[in-house]
Amino acid sequence: MITYHDLYMDIRKTLRQAGYPAAELEARELVCCGSGKDRNEFYRDARLYISQETEQAVRALLARHLNGEPVAYIIGEWEFYGLELDVNPSVLIPRVDTEVLASEAIEYVKSQGRCRVLDLCAGSGCVGLAVAVNAPECRVLLGDVSEAAVRVCRQNIRRCGVTGRVSAMQLNAMESPGRALGEFRCIVCNPPYIPRADIETLDRSVKDFEPSLALCGGEDGYDFYTAIIRLWRDALAVGGRLYFEVGIGQADTVLRMMRAQGFGDINVVQDTQGIPRVVYGTLMDGI
Repeated sequence: MITYHDLYMDIRKTLRQAGYPAAELEARELVCCGSGKDRNEFYRDARLYISQETEQAVRALLARHLNGEPVAYIIGEWEFYGLELDVNPSVLIPRVDTEVLASEAIEYVKSQGRCRVLDLCAGSGCVGLAVAVNAPECRVLLGDVSEAAVRVCRQNIRRCGVTGRVSAMQLNAMESPGRALGEFRCIVCNPPYIPRADIETLDRSVKDFEPSLALCGGEDGYDFYTAIIRLWRDALAVGGRLYFEVGIGQADTVLRMMRAQGFGDINVVQDTQGIPRVVYGTLMDGI
């Protein structure tokens, strides 16, 4: 028999040898999930012996991960901006890079007091929920074209305890919003932006497991930026801000697209790797 700690160390070593950069985090999450323990219980019981049945359950999860399945989908949750969120294969797994988008939007929304915020192409709702939790005066709408994604959003609204201020509904970012949707002070969006031809070059854990609907941005990767900047500006209050996450090399083009549609004070923000990751601007007039 081996202890929880021994099993964790063995899985961590296996993942490191297989080239997984987050081996320590993933090994812990797999042991916790397979044993039914939370992180505190795992650390508390690290020196206890693990049953053969539980060890087999954990190793079965490891086999799934080594076959390409992301740990987030295996355990059914992932952390984003300090929030534990439900995830499943109908939504993208929240990335650390996207925390830059959330952080920039939070800083702005906190300065606006009582206001409405739209998280378009919301997926799991991670960005909009981070805004709602950290800017408690705002009201947030999470919108996604996928009915399955909207269900995940609603689960996460309950999980974050913000049911009074956050709602979710099906919205197609490629179509004009109806007037009944009202006006927002801030629209934040992490749209699909990978060019179609590049999808096949992605890591297997992404292209085979994450939803292609949330990845592909058309032939050149700009389909959603083009549509949202043109169609959704009508849902943004004059003086309000539109925030985008962008892919590598896309920031300058998105900036020019926004400027052409009446946005000003446009800024580009780098992520922790120094890559231009967020582009945002202010709607200057009602053109």
